[in-house]
Amino acid sequence: MKTTFTQSSISTITQELHLANQQFLHQYPGGTHDRQPVHTVYGGAQIFSSDTAKKMSGVALKNLKEYAPDAKTLMLALGEEKAELELWSKIYSRIEKKLVEEAVEDFRIDYEDGYGTRPDAEEDGHAETGALEVAKGIEQNSLPPFLGIRIKPFSEECHKRSIRTLDIFLTTLLNRTGGKLPPNFVVTIPKVTHPEQISALVGLLEILEKNHRLSVGTLKFEFMVETPQSILGSQGNSPLRSFVEAGKGRCVGAHFGTYDYTAGCGITAHYQTMINPVCDFAKHVMQVSLMGLPVLLSDGATNVMPVGPHRVMEGKPLSGTQIQENKAVVHRAWKLSYDHIRHSLATGFYQGWDLHPAQLPIRYAATYAFFLEALHSASDRLKGFVEKAAKATLLGDVFDDAATGQGLLNFFLRALSCGAITQDEALKTGLTIEEIQSRSFMKILERRR
Repeated sequence: MKTTFTQSSISTITQELHLANQQFLHQYPGGTHDRQPVHTVYGGAQIFSSDTAKKMSGVALKNLKEYAPDAKTLMLALGEEKAELELWSKIYSRIEKKLVEEAVEDFRIDYEDGYGTRPDAEEDGHAETGALEVAKGIEQNSLPPFLGIRIKPFSEECHKRSIRTLDIFLTTLLNRTGGKLPPNFVVTIPKVTHPEQISALVGLLEILEKNHRLSVGTLKFEFMVETPQSILGSQGNSPLRSFVEAGKGRCVGAHFGTYDYTAGCGITAHYQTMINPVCDFAKHVMQVSLMGLPVLLSDGATNVMPVGPHRVMEGKPLSGTQIQENKAVVHRAWKLSYDHIRHSLATGFYQGWDLHPAQLPIRYAATYAFFLEALHSASDRLKGFVEKAAKATLLGDVFDDAATGQGLLNFFLRALSCGAITQDEALKTGLTIEEIQSRSFMKILERRR
């Protein structure tokens, strides 16, 4: 075949293209395929203990059994009247199992909004006791698989208090454990407005690592997107990427703060919800700014708690009317939370906040329904992609749909890790568990060649 191009005539062009491609790959190294928890549960530091996760598990299961003793009740409470009862029976049994075995996937010991402003001596004490409880939890193996602390923001008003809490907590913990941290430990910095706040946090973490002889980069952090200025900066662009870059490889997550953000946009309290369009805009900016980086994204929380207005007083049980009123209130809150979580999942946010153990059953109801409704279709598609790739390889052709294959593989990784599907259901893809756990569609294809 005749061609026009020669190696020498296009060498300058291809070299420039190569350099530009390498620069792009450096700037966008790719997202992480590590396990992402489906939620982060926030709780005030003043009430945290080594068995908090276990206690929350008991409350969550009790709440489920009291207000939805069977699958049909739960299905109807969440507005799924037209759904298949067989599917919801499966969802219900898996929620029960999850609440017993691992109700809390991620917990944040909160020294910010869930803790409030307290005298310095009191916060000092809670910073120390919180660390000691974490150390105790490490010994007892009672901590959730992901854990961290949320400090106060690095604003002019709060940064000194925040730094002291960070210092007391980590110094106490590392001294007690001999330099050992819980798995997946992270520091959450809220209300970030400029990258210098991140740089300051990184500098503090570097000092802690050096003084406690930790490997460089051991201490990780996540930041919270809670202000309009973190979405659109003074120069008219999004500063979110600069926050990650200021982290020098330590940033593992970015969490959206629904209520601070909507308040900052002038939204009145009645309309400050997770599905307000201003939230969708902000979260989409988060996605387009941070996709292609190893940073996990999280949505916010539903702040309407599923707690009935009537409580049992000593020696005085609730009346039938009070029981029904409690049930109605809880079901309304459940439905609101369910709709919010399904919206998050549909828009690509697979993690959110939970503020009360009574919300946990609905976190898993929404998540499991999301995955199980699409399970058969996803299984068939992934199986087809793998088979198509193998045939293309045998024919010497090129298979160019790996991105879709990776997306489907991620579906199964997320569904397996949170308990939505079983290993037997995952095997219907035609892949082995080892292949799925490799977390790379391209590696699967390479090995099968």
